Amino acid sequence: MKTPELRRPNKAVIGITGILIGMLVILGIRFVSYEPPKDVHYHANFAVYVDGKQEQFSNPLLYEEISECSISTEEKPGERAHLHENIKDVVHVEDSAVTWGNFFQNINWNVSDKYLDTSDVLLVNNDTKKVTYILNGEEVSNITNKVIGDKDRLLVSYGSSTKDELSKQFDTVATTAEKYNITKDPASCSGGHSEDSIKDRLKHLF
Repeated sequence: MKTPELRRPNKAVIGITGILIGMLVILGIRFVSYEPPKDVHYHANFAVYVDGKQEQFSNPLLYEEISECSISTEEKPGERAHLHENIKDVVHVEDSAVTWGNFFQNINWNVSDKYLDTSDVLLVNNDTKKVTYILNGEEVSNITNKVIGDKDRLLVSYGSSTKDELSKQFDTVATTAEKYNITKDPASCSGGHSEDSIKDRLKHLF
């Protein structure tokens, strides 16, 4: 009686099985190692002077309403960087790569190295007056494309102020950003990622 021959496993089957096992291991690692994206939320300080007088930003329309911010499900440009609660010198930044130009557009201003547009009046550089920007103690030519940094301090000044006067104006820029960083915010416009769900983890696999 002949002994039945043992069939050797098909090499193609072995190869496919190995690939499938490898993919499952990789997907398992991605599932376990998933970390939900962290919210961006930090603060910066600023002040604006026009002809030596500090801008008070008294128009209530310049400030993001907390009630709207809390229930909004669709992100608006103003939610990325804004003012809250009639506090005129604290910028709330709630997204990545937000520039000072973005922030001023959100409050209906425009900034440039050649002019300062306050929405009420266009202030253009001339022979006697110009716009000056001092960021963290250093004069910069333009802030339009400068990303707002955590605890930045910015002075925007238009007029004929001397260097000494500009230095005194910069000294008045608040230093409260750190306090707001560690204080519970009255509202967060970024939406939040309080819990990572199974659905989020599954999306991360691919």
